[in-house]
This record gives sequence, C-alpha cells and structure tokens, in this order.
Amino acid sequence: MTETAIEVNDLTVAYHERPVLWDVDLRVRPGALTAIVGPNGAGKTTLIKAILGLVSPAAGQIRVLGRSYREARSEVAYVPQRGSVDWDFPTSVLDVVLMGTYGSLGWIRRPGKREESRAREALEKVGMEAFAHRQISQLSGGQQQRVFLARALVQDARVYLMDEPFQGVDARTERAIVDVLRELRERGDTVVAVHHALQTVPEYFDDAVILNVRRIASGPVGEVFTEENLRVAYGGRVPFLQGVAGGASAARDSPPPPESPVDRRARPEAT
Repeated sequence: MTETAIEVNDLTVAYHERPVLWDVDLRVRPGALTAIVGPNGAGKTTLIKAILGLVSPAAGQIRVLGRSYREARSEVAYVPQRGSVDWDFPTSVLDVVLMGTYGSLGWIRRPGKREESRAREALEKVGMEAFAHRQISQLSGGQQQRVFLARALVQDARVYLMDEPFQGVDARTERAIVDVLRELRERGDTVVAVHHALQTVPEYFDDAVILNVRRIASGPVGEVFTEENLRVAYGGRVPFLQGVAGGASAARDSPPPPESPVDRRARPEAT
C-alpha cells in the first residue's frame, strides 16, 4: 500500500483567469474517510474534478496511488453531484449500475451474468435491489443517490471520489451511505467526499481537508477540525461554528440523526 492514496502538489486551477484553487498541497491517507469542507465557491468540486482529470490545472501535479490518474483510473470510482446528472434519460436502475462495469469489459464485450450478479449485489448493499427494473427518473432524490453509489461500488475500486454524497437525501439514505463508507474503510479503500454538513464531519470522517481556494488545513479530524481553522475558511459567517469543532472528539460511529420521510432538496454547489 502506498503512503498516500492521493498526492497533490502546487495545484492551481483558474477559470477565465480567476484562480479557483491556488497553490494547493495535499496528502490523502490510504484507507481513510476524508471530507473536503469549505464555503460555496471554495473550489471543492474543482479539486475533485482536477484529481479526475476533468479540468486542466494551470500548474501543479496530481498522483493517485503513486501514478498519474490516467494510469490509475481503473482503480478510481466517482460519484458526481446528483444535480449534475440528467435523470430524465430513459434507463433502468440496473442498467445505470451496470455502467460501472464497462471500464473492466473494454469496448467489445457487453455485461453478462457475472456483471449483472455484481450489480445486484451492489444494489442490495444500498437497499435498492427491489428497484432494479424501475426507471431511474421515477426514483426519489435519495434513491437516485443510492443508485449512483451502487454504480461506484460495482467498479471494485481502491479510491472513491464523491461529490456531495449526502446532499438531498433523507436520513434513511444517509445512514445507508455511512454504512457503505465504513465498509469501504474496513476493506482498506480510500474515500474522499465533498461535504457540507459540518456537524456530522466528526461522526462520519477520519480526516478533513478545509479549503477556501487555498488549503487552510488537512489531516486527522481531531487535529485540524478546529473552530480557528473553520473561521479562517468561512470567515465567521456560519452561525453554528461555535461548538461544531468541539465535536471532533466524539466517536465516529455515533448514529446518524433520526429518520425523516422528507428528502431535502438538492442545492448545487458553486464551483
């Protein structure tokens, strides 16, 4: 196992000559659950996209599992923001999950019984097996998010990059996602997730990256998830900051909040 799952050196990304990320250095521990937090417009989604090679940096270097992303891509899975997906595309839940097997099949082969069995196992892990033949557009926001998580799981990756996996989901789905993330950690896999809810960072994650164009701090939650670092990142604009960082010493395995039948509406993040 490499000493770092993801290594970012001197990364700068600019849109129309405006820096979105500036001189970012970052090391992500293998086998850890890492949250990327920061205000809207901090560059969280851009960081994920830069690691995936979806945006071109103005400067800097990124290594995944000690290699370039192109060399390591078969071992990397991506869960995009739910709001960035065209959910009206006419396809079934099972077909969406099977898309996660395409990378290992190549251009000629089509998914067979083995791939379908893996897809159904992934759907079972996220509690969506009963919806396998449902049209994706007919699902609730939380159900759609679970399907995309299953699509990532079927890739059997070593590194999972997730952009707002808890956004717009109900508490039942949130619990299911947390359980899956902890299972990935137990397997030795690495998860990096853009995350908005500061209150749950100490419960759900091992490490945190606090970002606002520049890297404010990164490392174990108990060390870097402090009120001082959060105020630097958010400028004191978050009314509940006081006491949030103090929860970093709480056990990570604390249960999520009680279930609510109502999905929270997704809110796309500024890049």
